[in-house]
Amino acid sequence: MIELHQNNELSYEKNQYADANPFINASVSDMPLVTYEEICHLLPRPIFDGHEDYIACYDFAWRIAFKNTLKPEPESGFVSNFIDTAFNGCLFMWDSSFILMFTKYATRLFPFQNTLDNFYAKQHKDGFICREIRESNGRDRFARHDPSSTGPNVMPWCEKNYFDIFGDTERLGKIYAPLRAYHIWLRKNRTWRDGSYYSSGWGCGMDNSPRMEPAYNPRFSHGHMIWIDACCQQILSANILIEMNHVLGGKDDVSDLMEERDRLTKLVNEKLWDEATGFYYDLLKDDSFSGVKHIGAYWALLAGVVPPDRVERFVAHLTNTSEFNRPNTIPTLSADHPEYNRKDGGYWRGGVWAPTNYMTLCGLTKYGQDELAYRIADTYVENVVSNFGKTGTLWENYAPESDEKGNPARPDFVGWTGLAPISIFFEYVLGIRADVPTKTILWDVHKTERHGIRQYPMGRDITLDLVCEARNSPEDEPVITAVSNTPVKIVVRWMGKEKTLYSKLPI
Repeated sequence: MIELHQNNELSYEKNQYADANPFINASVSDMPLVTYEEICHLLPRPIFDGHEDYIACYDFAWRIAFKNTLKPEPESGFVSNFIDTAFNGCLFMWDSSFILMFTKYATRLFPFQNTLDNFYAKQHKDGFICREIRESNGRDRFARHDPSSTGPNVMPWCEKNYFDIFGDTERLGKIYAPLRAYHIWLRKNRTWRDGSYYSSGWGCGMDNSPRMEPAYNPRFSHGHMIWIDACCQQILSANILIEMNHVLGGKDDVSDLMEERDRLTKLVNEKLWDEATGFYYDLLKDDSFSGVKHIGAYWALLAGVVPPDRVERFVAHLTNTSEFNRPNTIPTLSADHPEYNRKDGGYWRGGVWAPTNYMTLCGLTKYGQDELAYRIADTYVENVVSNFGKTGTLWENYAPESDEKGNPARPDFVGWTGLAPISIFFEYVLGIRADVPTKTILWDVHKTERHGIRQYPMGRDITLDLVCEARNSPEDEPVITAVSNTPVKIVVRWMGKEKTLYSKLPI
């Protein structure tokens, strides 16, 4: 069915899920903004004895994050206060999604997650959501059939990331329809005949990555390629939407998502995997591999498409010093590529970026590669903190061969670089991750210094103080003090060993 848009300029194919989107024409939130100074004493407080520079970098990230909170302009059509992308006066889809993956730790102080409500509120009748929306007037920056108009589809993962730590089923019930509508739009408008997906440099977020043939513009063209990251992101989206539907009672028919997930997984493993090199590649228009090893391939881990017998070879590229294992991890382009920029990363030609690092770390976690995830995160955060000590700021991206900033790179970029001193620091360096549905804290203890987190938020009401005492060696059993207002199961792992304990009520 085709129906006419209300402005009589655009025709849209009907999308039942877009029709059910509760954010369209919703009332605007009148919640006041808060300042860092007002709430800083209520934030989670990391403990890392002897590393005051890490704590200073952490505090700086929050200070800038709260400085970037805004109220919607009256003409924008936005429905909620939000955190600015801090780039060009526009709200960016994938920037916002990654920003919210560290601001989740301050959700009780400011509704950062509602930033995405503004994208849902601007959804078109056919399900399209523009990837970049002007904050002043709420207008899309791209026409919906421009290859660079939208993507990457990471909002479902962002919402799941939030749900895993807060278990907010009420929000799940609101966001399901717009996310489902957007997934359907992508399926209808971003696929080739075989159901595989495409994007562009801007659409995938890695602007100038040299992943397509020279005849095509790397920023604006789809290059007639099958894009490995776009395919895996849709598999991930389908899996998350299926899980959301289950949590919400299983009332929606998700057979189309299950069919697409299975078909795409088969396609990725049959068409995009190169057995000779043990890597997933984009596929060129002549059905040959692009041969470009870029970080986008590691969406395959997060999407769960890598078969067990391929994991070791695929992950090995991250430990190879001729490829992705550089002094600063992880470069977005393999070091053996002729366009790899050793000096400053050349933006997405070797630059080290917080969002792609966090994505890869979470993918490694999914496959039980916890030790490697820790080593990558420890190196990366150490470099970010080292640079902060020299420059007093956080940058948009970093060089791959040193602790220097990338090029181009913007200062005070919080922005998604807040992931490094907050989420990656918490979840991988300190090793503390929450799973609200099972009411469990998983703590991978690597550090021998006294470390932990006070005022750690879990769910709507649980707050924990988690402290591991100093140890003489990594082999020593961790001595944990865990205090919370409700008993929580804590699984502690170290050097291949594991123990379970429960937090105690405060005295």
